[in-house]
Amino acid sequence: MFILIPTNHKGVFLTLFFAIFTTVTGVGIVVPLLPVYANDLGATGIYVGMIFGSFSISRIFLLPVFGRLSDQKGRKPFIVAGLFAYTVISIAFVFSETVETLILLRFFQGAGSAMIMPVVQAYIGEITPEGSEGYSMGLFNLSMFLSLSLGPLMGGGIKDIWSLDAAFICMGVLSGIGLLLCIFFLPATSEEKVKTTGNEIIPWSNLIKDRGLISIFIFRYAYTACIGVIWCFLPLFADIEFGLSSSLIGVLVMLGVFISGLLGLPMGYAADRVNKNLMIIFGGTLSTIGMLLPFWASSFQDLVIAVSIFGIGGGISSPAIMAYSVIKGDTKKAMGSVISIMTVAHSLGMLTGSMAAGLAMDFLSLRLSFPCGTLIMAFGTLVFWMLSDKKSFIKK
Repeated sequence: MFILIPTNHKGVFLTLFFAIFTTVTGVGIVVPLLPVYANDLGATGIYVGMIFGSFSISRIFLLPVFGRLSDQKGRKPFIVAGLFAYTVISIAFVFSETVETLILLRFFQGAGSAMIMPVVQAYIGEITPEGSEGYSMGLFNLSMFLSLSLGPLMGGGIKDIWSLDAAFICMGVLSGIGLLLCIFFLPATSEEKVKTTGNEIIPWSNLIKDRGLISIFIFRYAYTACIGVIWCFLPLFADIEFGLSSSLIGVLVMLGVFISGLLGLPMGYAADRVNKNLMIIFGGTLSTIGMLLPFWASSFQDLVIAVSIFGIGGGISSPAIMAYSVIKGDTKKAMGSVISIMTVAHSLGMLTGSMAAGLAMDFLSLRLSFPCGTLIMAFGTLVFWMLSDKKSFIKK
């Protein structure tokens, strides 16, 4: 039987859900617009990749720091500081007029993100009861998937009706709403139910040598590398090859994320009850196919099919990956540290995926950016299978 919110701390869950929903919606508004805007400013493929990659570079170095500090000091201070930074930086985008400025702002936005996402997910993991990890993370991740779906759709419409600056202002306003929600509705740090606060901190070496954690790290890396390719180069591909409007480009970017979000809840429920490894392998295979299809696309409909298959794959595999992460974090008594490691995988994927696709665009062709993602996704799925405990394929 489904439980609406699988925790006794429903107020915390709802506050974080809606804070992340508003904040990520704002970010999603500008995702499909930045590559085209950068191209209009004269950016080459590698510079388009750097706009997205700079966001990930700052996160890679700061995620482990903030994740571990939140285990020791509590969650709220980092969440509030990160949301404040997001709000200020979002407004600063209005005044950006060069590619270099966009890269710099995205770098600082990544630093703000490093204080938000792993800490929020660790908070949710802490208040999740045992046996409901997949469902709880699937339910919470709806806030991100639905906002990343709504954001690009809104962004294309806002730019077509008003302007790009209006999209940046909307991003700032929505980030500010998320900030206010957390300031007023999250409990004080002293009242947080953080299991790891005050415990002895587990060494990093204990975490990075864990075979199971390595397997889900690599799969998460591969999947988000493909997202980096899609977010960076699908808008550009749709604009140059097919001449699609900003609104239709927003639909394309939105669709895969939206499908993943819809599947997240039932697949999270399934991940608590069926074989997680098989879910990850099957989802990874579908995502690999979805990444290859844009190479043969000849119409908007072909692109819709490609991103839909990719989204289905992510919707099946991601809840199982997150359930594994929460279980590992609870087992190691280092929820923030484990979640931050998984978020580092996300950032590394976004960085290398976007940069590899940018190089493919500059030295080969824009269309060949997508097979780069196919190879990365196939590699991640294969490595996960190789590192996984094969006995677990015949049991939950």
